[in-house]
Amino acid sequence: MTDTEPLDDVSLLVSKAAGGDQAAWNEIVGRFGRRVWATCRAYRLSQADAADVFQQTWLRVLENLDSLRDPARLGAWIGTTCRNEALVALRRAKRAMPVGQPWLLDRPTDPEDDPDRPFLVADRDAELWHAFRRLSPRCQQVLRVLVVEAEDRPSYEHAAAALDMPIGSLGPTRGRCLTHLRQFLTEGISGGEAES
Repeated sequence: MTDTEPLDDVSLLVSKAAGGDQAAWNEIVGRFGRRVWATCRAYRLSQADAADVFQQTWLRVLENLDSLRDPARLGAWIGTTCRNEALVALRRAKRAMPVGQPWLLDRPTDPEDDPDRPFLVADRDAELWHAFRRLSPRCQQVLRVLVVEAEDRPSYEHAAAALDMPIGSLGPTRGRCLTHLRQFLTEGISGGEAES
């Protein structure tokens, strides 16, 4: 790998960052930072508590980078660490709950009213498209025709013609491709290319 190639392999990023490579550390923070911030905000922490949890999560990552059992699952580990730190912050805030000032406790109850919702949706969508781009070209074609570009219900005749596949193969192929997509999303998007 040359210095100009992007560091796509999470295990390699972890190894390089644990060895002191600042570019690898920056890539990890860049890749997973939005997810950490979105998790902080999902717990409806105050701005100060969310910032503390964000910093504490990255401190935990830095402290444990060289001892991860499965470096390829760094994204999942970061998510779990952030959730644990958020729960600690919530318990700490509960102990220090102000009384006599109910306006301090007002929080939106409808998820549509959450000001962070567009950010969380955009982060989710970015992760989904990142995982989609990691699928094999064939899986991308199948899912694009059967899911993305299908209006209400996909026409299997149209899809079979567009993909040059027998109609009976469309469902099983789509199922395999969705399974690969789901794996990339649950593994923190750390896998290689999927087979169709």
